[in-house]
Amino acid sequence: MRYTLCLFDLDGTLTDPKIGITKSFQYALSYFGIHEELDNLTNFIGPPLRESFKNSYGFSDTDTEKAVAKYREYFTATGLYENAVYPKIPETLEKLKNNGCILAVATSKVTVYAKKILKHFNLDGYFALVSGDEMDGSLTKNGKHALINIALDRLDPERTLSVVMIGDRKDDIIGANNAGIDSIGVLWGYGTVEELETANATKIVHTPDELYSLIIEEYR
Repeated sequence: MRYTLCLFDLDGTLTDPKIGITKSFQYALSYFGIHEELDNLTNFIGPPLRESFKNSYGFSDTDTEKAVAKYREYFTATGLYENAVYPKIPETLEKLKNNGCILAVATSKVTVYAKKILKHFNLDGYFALVSGDEMDGSLTKNGKHALINIALDRLDPERTLSVVMIGDRKDDIIGANNAGIDSIGVLWGYGTVEELETANATKIVHTPDELYSLIIEEYR
């Protein structure tokens, strides 16, 4: 087996959250008199909330916190479940677990929300741990590597396992690189080949079947 501990991103990797996340952003931005079409907001799927509001709209710290609060107002009530599991993901997780892989989630989403989504879609039983952000965004302030290291401290404290981070955006790849582990970029989410290659993904795959083969098969 190539990797024994697999850390999965949530949004854009396990589930397609496009409707819920883009509507939540649209709702938050409308509070500031900004109207955006939903398709113009897909770039915000994956990165931390505060980073998206600050970098794309130049919000002050105060307005950023207001925007996050408005986002969560919609997301908690409705957007959380405007979501869908990607095809073949449950089967892939099942096969990986049956082959002895330890599975965990490392997501920029707040942990309590991530756990609710995984439970809603009956995916929670596959994962030994969910490493997500705090409500204040403190764990992703400097990137995703803090979430990855928390997962490693819990599941591989001696750093003896072969570990990989699996995700669809550059944040996942950069986080893995900063944590000193391999990464697999997936192309069924919201990142592009160019984005994942530029971030120096160890490997890039197109389908869950290809992902499974890459994790299980030995190097040749």
